[in-house]
Amino acid sequence: MPGRRMFTGCAVCAIVVGSGAAAGSAFAQSGITRKVLSSTDMPGGKLVCVEAMAEIDPGFLVARHTHPGVESAYVVEGSATLSVQGQPDRVLKTGDSYQVAAEVPHAAQNGAQKTRILVVYTVEKDKPMTSPAPA
Repeated sequence: MPGRRMFTGCAVCAIVVGSGAAAGSAFAQSGITRKVLSSTDMPGGKLVCVEAMAEIDPGFLVARHTHPGVESAYVVEGSATLSVQGQPDRVLKTGDSYQVAAEVPHAAQNGAQKTRILVVYTVEKDKPMTSPAPA
């Protein structure tokens, strides 16, 4: 397992995934910090599973973005409005979970307090974990 690293980026991800390790910055946003808790290559060698704790500042808007795989998450603390293309907006609160399918644009508007989200990304290895999505 690689060492733990701190960086800023979208959670909801500003990293390039390669060989199971977080590296590089492709889509950084101030207002979010994420700590990688673990990263594991999946069988077959094409995917990596990255577990992270994301912290989103009060009132921060996470810009529309996509991932090259599935985002699964659990809201540990706080609240936010999740906007997923093709779905009605969803207000998330402590104890809620959600998934966003691969390559589906989504964004989030954080509530009045800091929000902490445990996020698991199962994504294609060697691709940017997050890319901006057109408006």
